[in-house]
Amino acid sequence: MSTSAQSRTVRTATRPGRSLAILALVLVALSAAVFIQGATSVKLGLDLRGGTSVTLQPRIAAGSTGKVTSAAIDQAVAIIRQRVNSLGVAESEVTAQGSGVNRQIIISVPGAAGRRVVELVGQTAELRFRQVLVSGAPGATATPSTATATPPTGVSAELNTKYATLDCTKASNLQGTGTDNAKEAIVACDRTGSGKYILAPAEVLGLDISKASAAINQATGAGWYVLLNFNNNGTKKFGDLTTRVTTLAPPQNEVAIVLDGLVVSAPRINEAITAGSAEITGSFTQLEATDLANVLKYGALPLAFDRGEVVQVSPTLGADQLRGGLLAGFIGLFLVLLYSLLYYRGLGAVSVGSLLVAGVLVYLMFLLLGAWIGFTLTLAGIAGAIVAIGITADSFIVYFERIRDEVRDGRSLRSAVETGWHRARRTIIVADFVSIIAAALLYIFAVGGVRGFAFTLGLTTVIDLIVVFSFTKPLVTILARVHFYSSGHPLSGFSPQSLGVITSTPKEA
Repeated sequence: MSTSAQSRTVRTATRPGRSLAILALVLVALSAAVFIQGATSVKLGLDLRGGTSVTLQPRIAAGSTGKVTSAAIDQAVAIIRQRVNSLGVAESEVTAQGSGVNRQIIISVPGAAGRRVVELVGQTAELRFRQVLVSGAPGATATPSTATATPPTGVSAELNTKYATLDCTKASNLQGTGTDNAKEAIVACDRTGSGKYILAPAEVLGLDISKASAAINQATGAGWYVLLNFNNNGTKKFGDLTTRVTTLAPPQNEVAIVLDGLVVSAPRINEAITAGSAEITGSFTQLEATDLANVLKYGALPLAFDRGEVVQVSPTLGADQLRGGLLAGFIGLFLVLLYSLLYYRGLGAVSVGSLLVAGVLVYLMFLLLGAWIGFTLTLAGIAGAIVAIGITADSFIVYFERIRDEVRDGRSLRSAVETGWHRARRTIIVADFVSIIAAALLYIFAVGGVRGFAFTLGLTTVIDLIVVFSFTKPLVTILARVHFYSSGHPLSGFSPQSLGVITSTPKEA
């Protein structure tokens, strides 16, 4: 070995303590983050802790010319999936089943929040801005136009009849349907049941919105609302609408904001609004305002849906699956450790320590990712972690065998540890990056449980690289200085017989 190579080896050999100290600080920092976040347990997916599954059956809205097509179903699936993801619900599944007009959308959401999410994502979210023609009490049986000779423009006898018969005190009339025809005048209830309206045809639609966000009244610190920003077409149409109604008498100077056939609010327009934005108010809580903004920002569903069967997935089956998955993982881990100790003997202790450190890192990351991004562990995710045990074992084997080859070539153990590392690390990096690339592709192109498998596989493979570089290599460097290993003790894994350098010969007769 050249002098420069020797000096490079010595310098590298004096740094294992620094690597181990940095790893210890990382573990302490992650543990502190877990404590601060209050992440006391790993979040489990639908298959392990139960949840809610609902079937949505598409239907054609009254007065609509739309059809239940595969393209419309696929678009609805994409929009619903975006709504679910925006709420931070991980490991949920949104899929279409069946064919033709019998196609359905199945939504499966883990945990106790399932019902709220299912109710939210099933909204059609058809947003309309309509001029108010008539308003009154929720149980009124006549319109003001019936008592005058000059009823408001657009109020027909048919609308008067519908207005008189609609009872907005009944809960059944306060369910959003999304069946209102944008091109026709309608009769609608306030979403709280506090009033009812005759409304003119819609002049501004949800398609005219470019952005929606939840905000709080900064002046009072209370009162949540939804802030809307219109696109260029919407800005012009909303400006024309508000300009026209400002000169009218009440209630014709009000513009109703209608969501799925119910009036969310009907503010009085005192001046033209041409800035391209509007607010939806209505005594929202933060959760309600956020949910409404989420469903509006991704657009309305192309179809209306009837909610079909709602199934509560029992956590009992999930508990059995969790026990089975963990048992399989522990058996696999035990066999890897047993093999390492039997084959590598004293060197196998490094495998034990490395797998323990990797296990702690994986567990801490599961806790933190559950708190930060809503990561949930599924049975497929457990399978990914089990596969990663083999990947981690491969890294040890590549390095250990490289060291043993160097010792067979006559190098001292300390020299073999450094030389073997320089030659083995490239193989380890390439092998792990192949697994990471495969996991990334699976995550991008797959859906449902396969994504959970891919995410866990990728995460644990990255952790394997961290452990090999910051724990396994430094620990082997330290052990190479210990006489038990450097002297080639029979139990060290570096004895001549273990390396295959010396074989026993038969005794002469």
